[in-house]
Amino acid sequence: MENNKADAVRIQTSVLNALEKKVLVWLAERQPKWMTSDILTYIGTFGAAVIAAGYILSAWNINFLWLSSLGFVINWYGDSLDGTLARVRKMQRPIYGYYLDHTIDTINEVMIFVGVGLSGLMHLEIALFALVMYFLMTINVSINAHLKKEFKLTYASMGPTEFRIIMIIINTLFALIPPLREFSHSFMICGQKFTLGALDYIGILIIIILALLHLSTVRNDIKDYAKIDPMPKRD
Repeated sequence: MENNKADAVRIQTSVLNALEKKVLVWLAERQPKWMTSDILTYIGTFGAAVIAAGYILSAWNINFLWLSSLGFVINWYGDSLDGTLARVRKMQRPIYGYYLDHTIDTINEVMIFVGVGLSGLMHLEIALFALVMYFLMTINVSINAHLKKEFKLTYASMGPTEFRIIMIIINTLFALIPPLREFSHSFMICGQKFTLGALDYIGILIIIILALLHLSTVRNDIKDYAKIDPMPKRD
């Protein structure tokens, strides 16, 4: 559904944004009459379930990563097209859409990150830590949508679509390159042995990037809010 607060301005400056908008409008104009934004939202959720299933099943057969990649395409189709369809048909429901979209998004994100954590390619703890960082970013976006009337969808020219493409590339590399998925590195910390694989290190890198983006965003937001709501002068 529509994924912006009723009166919030969408800010989307991702690398593929211009091209994606044209593709989504083209697809929206060719949807059958029975297709609705709600159905597309649930298609996106189905895609998230396929992603999770592909990752979980890859613990038994690495070729299920191809299923996960298909899930990212399905998720993109439903999650990205639902709002566009509403706008093209001029049937926006900003309040209803905002609630439904973000409620469903949290469910989708939990399924995806937990699926990755159960794949055997990444430790569940790292996947859940990445999910927490992702939620911190999402919460900050929602706060700004309410207070600043800005709904920021991209950071460092990266948005959900770019993230999906990166994950498809990673899936492809892990499916085709055995040494990559078989790589492991062990080390000791406080007398305890830890073993990390290639996807663990990718997950840690993602966590660090999200943490830095979050800290930078919060710092800038605090400066903005200090100007919007300055300290009252004493009499």
